[in-house]
Amino acid sequence: MGRLTTHVLDTTRGTPAAGVRIELQREAAGGFTTIAEASTNGDGRCDAPLLGSDRMQAGTYQLLFHVGAYFRAALGREASPFLDVVPVRFAITDADGHYHVPLVVTPWSYSTYRGS
Repeated sequence: MGRLTTHVLDTTRGTPAAGVRIELQREAAGGFTTIAEASTNGDGRCDAPLLGSDRMQAGTYQLLFHVGAYFRAALGREASPFLDVVPVRFAITDADGHYHVPLVVTPWSYSTYRGS
């Protein structure tokens, strides 16, 4: 059963990033359309997969992680993080696969990978 999941880790504080707004977009007709939105829980994860087996399709997607608002709230309103919205564009080629796309982030840098 295919699914898409994610989580966000704040390496500045060494904790999961709770309350990060995430948009999932799918490419169609030359542009991207938002098909799901969620926020991370206390463990830095979404409460449910962003895509479940009923909605998984091959195609090009992007996750938009709204980390600027998270860091302003976590570090104080005066904080001025370098990053605001982190886009991660990727392809789903196997609609039956498990795609896990985590974000490891600070106010100034990020990393991602295909997890398990």
